[in-house]
Amino acid sequence: MFFVAFGVGNWDMKTLRLMFNKFEDCVQQPDYKHKLVINSDGNGDYISVLPEYYNTDCISYGQKVKSIKGVKQIPAVRRKIYGNPKLSDIDTNSNECFNSILRNRLSRLVRKTQCHAKERRALNNTLFLFQFHWNFMHKQPNSLTPAIMERLATKTWTWGNFLHKKLTFVN
Repeated sequence: MFFVAFGVGNWDMKTLRLMFNKFEDCVQQPDYKHKLVINSDGNGDYISVLPEYYNTDCISYGQKVKSIKGVKQIPAVRRKIYGNPKLSDIDTNSNECFNSILRNRLSRLVRKTQCHAKERRALNNTLFLFQFHWNFMHKQPNSLTPAIMERLATKTWTWGNFLHKKLTFVN
């Protein structure tokens, strides 16, 4: 799984737009034949923000709602929002799994701890560094990195490669 984008801050429409601005830079614009598939929790902000970035006829978006007004839903409610996704395909397990990986690897994201990030800029920088590590250094079970699988790299990077890379600046 290639780690494409993230948003830092209170999870509201502003943060969601920041995330989709990054997402849009990395992901090819969907069309009628190649729809973008998105699954999320029941956050209603996605319903408002997605049409700002994509034609709703070109996305397949579903929500898996686990609680409504604080009441846990068993089983979770699956909703088709845009497109016609199969209800059984609407799932957030991979999202939740990746969130768990982030919390396990970045102490700043652990809930109820004194190590929490105090500055948005610092957390943003930490996530950028983790994003690079995950995409270019972290080998998947098939011994390839996500960047190699996406044909964005030809080799697995090391910390030595990263720390000794000559930086170029574009004006």
